[in-house]
Amino acid sequence: MWHYAFNRKKLNDIGIPTEKYNTTCPFVEKVWNRSAAIAKKNYTIIIHGKPSHEETRATFSHAASGAPTVVVKDMQQTVRLAEYIKGDLDANDFYEEFKNQYSDGFDIKKDFQRIGVVNQTTMLASDTQAISDYLKDVMIDKYQLSKESLAERFADTRDTLCYATNDNQTSVAAMLSTDADLAIVVGGYNSSNTSHLVELCEEKLPTYYINSPEKIISDKDILHFNFHTHQEVLTSNYLTVKHPAKILITSGASCPDVLVEKVIEKIVGFYSTTIKIEDVAQQFL
Repeated sequence: MWHYAFNRKKLNDIGIPTEKYNTTCPFVEKVWNRSAAIAKKNYTIIIHGKPSHEETRATFSHAASGAPTVVVKDMQQTVRLAEYIKGDLDANDFYEEFKNQYSDGFDIKKDFQRIGVVNQTTMLASDTQAISDYLKDVMIDKYQLSKESLAERFADTRDTLCYATNDNQTSVAAMLSTDADLAIVVGGYNSSNTSHLVELCEEKLPTYYINSPEKIISDKDILHFNFHTHQEVLTSNYLTVKHPAKILITSGASCPDVLVEKVIEKIVGFYSTTIKIEDVAQQFL
């Protein structure tokens, strides 16, 4: 940061204009802004995200600067958190069970009286909504809230979900109702939103997660990423005995269209067809 400031000053000194740009994703920034807004209304912020993910850490830092904050990584942890909110578990155990996932000075006896849920924007939107709905029901039961009085204890943050991620997930869920033989998901191996698309596809189909068309070695072999073990795996005979195979192809929110197009071109090239490869690829973009 010091070198940036020095170089920028040096450029200005010799007459070269420089500009500052905010490159923060607008959907992440929306979460930060909503967190700040509900913090001012004395809500504790619960973040659905991976505790070690850089976006979650950044959101946690922003939220914790203005309000008590806790991170939950999934529904299982949320159910445990709810037990503390309801007072069914020893309050002292909370600090060990959620170690490194709550803000400094967090007071379990008073900081769960008003809550709001935001998320790491690349998490499954359906999972975040389920977590939010679950905690809302917990607050309704604990405080005997009516629809009119709900906002006294629970903040509405539904519009903070990233539409790019949500649209991808919704589209994939719809495609999984079709009669496909396998799925290919294209995107960076460190992309959280892409790995969630893989999770969705794996529930229904043999799924191959690749980051470039070069991973499709031939019509027999594919080198793909197992995000559970964080290793690449070589699979043979991935294209089914059906000819041609019905393939679901999708990609992460930030994956370039040209990369998906090249994957489609490579797969289509394995088949004899009178249709131009460009025309096939265009149907997916």
